[in-house]
Amino acid sequence: MWCLCAQAMNLNTGLEVATMLEEMMQLTAQNLVRMEVTDHYKVIKELGKGKYGLVTLVTHRKRGTPMALKLLPKTSTKRHNFLYEYCVALYLSTHPNIISMFGIAFESIDHYGFLYEAALQRDLISIIKPREGVSESAAKQCAKQVISALEFIHSRGLVYRDVKPENVLLFGRDCQRIKLTDFGLTRPKGTILKLVSGVIPYTAPELTNPRNTDGLPIDATLDAWAFGVLLFCLITGYFPWETTMLSDPFFDDFVVWQETGSTDELSRHWKKLTADAMDMMSKLLALNPSERSPVSKVMQYLDCPWRVDNWRSVEGI
Repeated sequence: MWCLCAQAMNLNTGLEVATMLEEMMQLTAQNLVRMEVTDHYKVIKELGKGKYGLVTLVTHRKRGTPMALKLLPKTSTKRHNFLYEYCVALYLSTHPNIISMFGIAFESIDHYGFLYEAALQRDLISIIKPREGVSESAAKQCAKQVISALEFIHSRGLVYRDVKPENVLLFGRDCQRIKLTDFGLTRPKGTILKLVSGVIPYTAPELTNPRNTDGLPIDATLDAWAFGVLLFCLITGYFPWETTMLSDPFFDDFVVWQETGSTDELSRHWKKLTADAMDMMSKLLALNPSERSPVSKVMQYLDCPWRVDNWRSVEGI
């Protein structure tokens, strides 16, 4: 399996990577271990829980190695989806800003599971202060590493599709070292994606356009949009909007700014951003995906201030 991963390092088209992942999944399925968790691991505590599964901190009973264990219930998880998520994570795990894998996948009576390195300092959402965000130095440190991880993912023919603070794990204080995790939504470039039903702040507006009835072939611009929203959260401590739909007044005001250049109607949260940061955001969050800047463009703004000096008085606190 590791040989197959190394062999695929030069793949960069969606079709190539899809074929390679299918081969990895077939190989993993043939060698999938059957075991019960408590036979080999001691469960320490729960690290996270979502609609798709549970992540717990465990230690190996003989070696004492701490690990994060992701368990996906068989009642709500297709075997194919489990194999896909595991193989994508394994394929990408060589990058220093992507979670490392132990190469262990298994099934128990009730679950599918795999093991990866544990982030004992939790995730990015745990340090974003409401109404404040994080320090500017931490935001920039985080940005550099997320950019590196996303560029790596894109160079491997994939679109991450799940940029959000909960998926940025911390391995040091103030974002000294971060890693992306959770690749269940990651897809090869060019995959046709139907319109989404559960719209969240990170959803690019082209995915909510009812005129795109046949779906859209996905590309890296989706990650650029979500990355822009993430940066806004880091700088301000707020989401810029709840949904990327014109029925959301905050998003509607943003559209007016993008189309006219007038900032008069933007919410007060945008006033925390310097002119350089506003320029950076306008490019990452371009409404037209063909005009959206790549995530690497943010590197040109790292030496510029992102937050105005008197932002507390601007906020009225």
